[in-house]
Amino acid sequence: MSDEKQTKSYSELHKPASEFATRSDYLDHELQIMKPRRWGLNLPGRDFRFEWEDLVPAIAGTIGIIAMYSAVMMSWADGLTEAWPHITLGKEFAIEVSRVEMLIPALLFCVIASGFLNPRANLAGNHGPMIPLIGAIALAGAHPLALALLLGVFGLLLSYFKGGSKLVNLTSEGVAGGLLVFLGFTGAFSQIGMIQSWSKGLESADVAAGSMGYVGLVVLAVNVILYAFLARINKRWLAIPACAITGLLIALAAGAGFDLTFETQMGLPNLNPVYWWGSTTEGWMLGLPNLEHFIASLPFAILAVAMWSPDFLGHRIFQELNYPRNTDKVLMDVDDTMTTCSIRQIVGTAVGGGNITSSWGTYMIPAAIAKRPIPGGAILLGSLCIIIAILGFPMDVAVWPPVMRVALLVGVFLPLLEAGMQMIKNTKDSQSAGICIFSAAVFNPVLAWALTMLLDNNGLIGDKERATKLSFLDKIIIPGTVLVICFIAMLAVGMFEGKYGIPALL
Repeated sequence: MSDEKQTKSYSELHKPASEFATRSDYLDHELQIMKPRRWGLNLPGRDFRFEWEDLVPAIAGTIGIIAMYSAVMMSWADGLTEAWPHITLGKEFAIEVSRVEMLIPALLFCVIASGFLNPRANLAGNHGPMIPLIGAIALAGAHPLALALLLGVFGLLLSYFKGGSKLVNLTSEGVAGGLLVFLGFTGAFSQIGMIQSWSKGLESADVAAGSMGYVGLVVLAVNVILYAFLARINKRWLAIPACAITGLLIALAAGAGFDLTFETQMGLPNLNPVYWWGSTTEGWMLGLPNLEHFIASLPFAILAVAMWSPDFLGHRIFQELNYPRNTDKVLMDVDDTMTTCSIRQIVGTAVGGGNITSSWGTYMIPAAIAKRPIPGGAILLGSLCIIIAILGFPMDVAVWPPVMRVALLVGVFLPLLEAGMQMIKNTKDSQSAGICIFSAAVFNPVLAWALTMLLDNNGLIGDKERATKLSFLDKIIIPGTVLVICFIAMLAVGMFEGKYGIPALL
């Protein structure tokens, strides 16, 4: 970086887009001259600017988070209704809790924290891999508030001791590439299957049930062509809004509109924490947590925090792959993101929420592809979440399968797959990646990451020369401890029960 860029401020180095040959050159220059203040006041014009490209990750992240929050809250409602005989929770409860999550946390942690106070901390979103476990969490006797408090404390400890960034640095490109390929591949197939299941279940007054299965095929086929076209013209960052809107229009045109209903009314949800947690007759109907609730929640909290590092790693890699050189100052800081996620977890649940948080992938991935830093889009996204939470009815559109599933497919899982393939550059990388993918298929992505990191850092797979440069702490102690913690936590909560019949310890 030149001396001029080191000494002058962002506002002094900024140039209008008209002075650059292409829009891409202008966006590259913006990333290279930014100097965001860490836990200080960052102001539009002085420290960053809003560009129309910021709308893309903002819209993409909003669509993604509505879908994720709704899935989380419905899972809590189903699990708690099954686990506790005095509890009956349904869709209305799930929507109201989702709206609470989209109001207060969006203002505090999207607009204020990541927008103005620390633009290197990625937004605190949703912990997608934990959604399938929520039913088991409820049945184990855990309490959402107890889980949130434990998760927040563990996350703050990890961020304070710089554990997150340490784990990211100890993960080689081969291991990271294999992890991304597996997550992208399995996630893409999952979304395709869900679209097909939805279309096969459509019923019409004119045709027999199941005969409208072609709708899903048409939605997917058109979006494959659209996504390929966007990639060809270097506009992949438009994928989520463009493909989601296309999926919506195609489904409506094909006659699936009767499956889309508007039930959520305009207004504010109950923002009084006492309503949600103060008794066993209102809100969650659980009351405040006791010691047994904390004990039951403990292994799940450990597992969730252990799964943060590979999640954060994938999001930072997207920035590194798409940003130009000399942009280290705007790359997502893993430890600061952990701090934000931890505090957001505690605050968001304390006011009545139920989300299990992590780095916001449906925001970061499109933002990285669009070559935009965090702050502008974060402020826009937070504002959109607040507006939609108040309006209500857009949530019904965003969770409709041809919109939600297509958005997750083209905005998260296909880019994950592509990024993973880009990271596998040689035979050594492919060996580490292959073992990681195989381990993930046998166990799960988190345990596979921990295991292959241990093997790779000791030179048993991958680059043997890299292993000679690592200390005993980096080769054995840290990866071995992570592997043991992940394994014990997963064994405790029964993650091996469904696949291998090994019962949960708790």
